[in-house]
Amino acid sequence: NRIRKRANRDLAAKNEQIEQERERADALLRNILPEKTAAELKINNAVKPQRYESVTVLFSDFKGFTRVAELLSPEELVQELDECFRCFDSIVDKYGLEKIKTIGDAYMCAGGLPEPSETHALDTVRAALEMQREMKRIIQSKISEGKPYFEMRIGVHTGPVVAGVVGFRKFAYDIWGDTVNTAARLE
Repeated sequence: NRIRKRANRDLAAKNEQIEQERERADALLRNILPEKTAAELKINNAVKPQRYESVTVLFSDFKGFTRVAELLSPEELVQELDECFRCFDSIVDKYGLEKIKTIGDAYMCAGGLPEPSETHALDTVRAALEMQREMKRIIQSKISEGKPYFEMRIGVHTGPVVAGVVGFRKFAYDIWGDTVNTAARLE
């Protein structure tokens, strides 16, 4: 009886540890993918591409990035990007947008997906304006410290896109279409 009780306690502790790890893995998955997409991936081990007729895409990048990058150590450069992108992440969350990805010094997000929204264009433009205000604040701080700084360009465009998950290893939620290309060109 004693051996069985101890084995049951050990088993219960291991089950609790497994459940905690599963919850942690689920939280990581939801951090990488929209919640609905993460759930579909867990159930089907794949995600069906989805077409959205009206999404607003925001593309930003830093003007003079290469020039500033040459003045900073790699660690300082990553720290600068992290500061800016964390700020952008907060703004994107505030306006209910979906962060799509960062590529080097570029930041891409969209409004109106994965949950359609009637106000996605307005929300995205408001986010873009707030990003610009925050960058101006960061620039003023860098100037007062005598440090190099980035200036930001933003492109915004509304139209249809297809969203989905590509890849098996290090998979990524992404969007495609002329709307994305136009937002990038406008930036």
